[in-house]
Amino acid sequence: MDYDISAYGDQRPDYDSMGWALRHDEEEASAFLADLAPGGRALELGVGTGRVAFPLARRGLTVVGIEGSRSMAEQLERKISDVTVEVLIGDFADVQAEGAFDLVYCISETFFLLPSQESQLRCLHNAAARLTKGGRVVVQAIVPDHDLFCSTQSTLTRQVNEQGAIIAARRHNRAEQRVDVQNIVFGSKDPAYYPMHYRYVWPSELDLMAKLAGLALASRTGGWRAEPYTASGGYVAVYEKN
Repeated sequence: MDYDISAYGDQRPDYDSMGWALRHDEEEASAFLADLAPGGRALELGVGTGRVAFPLARRGLTVVGIEGSRSMAEQLERKISDVTVEVLIGDFADVQAEGAFDLVYCISETFFLLPSQESQLRCLHNAAARLTKGGRVVVQAIVPDHDLFCSTQSTLTRQVNEQGAIIAARRHNRAEQRVDVQNIVFGSKDPAYYPMHYRYVWPSELDLMAKLAGLALASRTGGWRAEPYTASGGYVAVYEKN
């Protein structure tokens, strides 16, 4: 299925109000990232509405973000903030940003939105090329759940309350590691639809792609608080430029 990555943001005109789609881990994330490059330059791939970029800028870093969706970028630019985040419109796999960065990061499985292994590898190559000596690339991702994808299609109840429900219908292509998702929000109005398409990556595959891009794994933790990595659920991988 062909998919324009910018559609993810264009179909979510009020993203920050979609509580069910957010992680609310921006303070932990910004603290972790700031410790890696204190006072440096940071580049976020798929910056969205600036959920982590703004807290990171408040911690003293100069933050630039790449965003494929003009709608998402406009939501970021409408925010009134005491700090500035520069936004560039484009495919974040191409990492078209000027200058060198001490830190390049991609949060909330946004890396999985790149539709192919080739585009994911290209992204890491380009990210590595933008790093200063000793710079780091950080990817927040999840370990794919075997039970979740034991069949080629499934449904998941994301939320149920007295006002409605949120259901995710999923179709899985095992050979390509691709999942097509339709999130359906039921409430007092007509159902709302929020499609998403992603290509998941196994941790070992991510490490290999990083190695091919000239990056070496420095650490992998279970989250922004440096929890132990358990090979299940989410994780944060830090790669250093060789």
